[in-house]
Amino acid sequence: MNHRHFKLFKPYGYLSQFQTNAKHEINKKFLGELHDFPEGTMAIGRLDKDSEGLLLLTTDGKVSFDITSSKTDKEYYVQVDGEITPDAISQLQNGVTISHKSETYFTKPCKAFILETHPDFPERTKKIRDERHGKSTWISITINEGKFRQVRKMTAVVGFPTLRLVRIRVGSITLDGLEMGSAKEIANPLS
Repeated sequence: MNHRHFKLFKPYGYLSQFQTNAKHEINKKFLGELHDFPEGTMAIGRLDKDSEGLLLLTTDGKVSFDITSSKTDKEYYVQVDGEITPDAISQLQNGVTISHKSETYFTKPCKAFILETHPDFPERTKKIRDERHGKSTWISITINEGKFRQVRKMTAVVGFPTLRLVRIRVGSITLDGLEMGSAKEIANPLS
């Protein structure tokens, strides 16, 4: 079988799935509204409804399994509330304790640093508060794990809650060349 692979710039407000049977999600937005994907396409990992950015999709379950493993780095640009401190960045780099499935979990060490310039992302459909409400900082966080809402929990634990989260890279695949809401067919991400 010839499998197909895609990269998508997931906008804010969309669920990383194609349909649901849950009554509480009946009026939600799904990936199939953005692009006509072939039957059997699945999201590789997820971005929650409030997160944006690079989402890989495939018709090959093995590719999905390999990319969601801890072998693959995922990089996020994160706008946090306030002017983040060097100490908070150091805590993120060394790992922090977050809650996961009613238990505590210590995150693996990761790459984290303050971005020198603000990324040039399109305006989000739901406005983020502006400078009148206080300063914010853009940082980069690269992890190779992916617990539920992990990056948001990590920044909150160090005292700088996430305002906007955009995944920009999975392995060597980046958002480059995509406009928000668009998808592009790519070669096998593992080759």
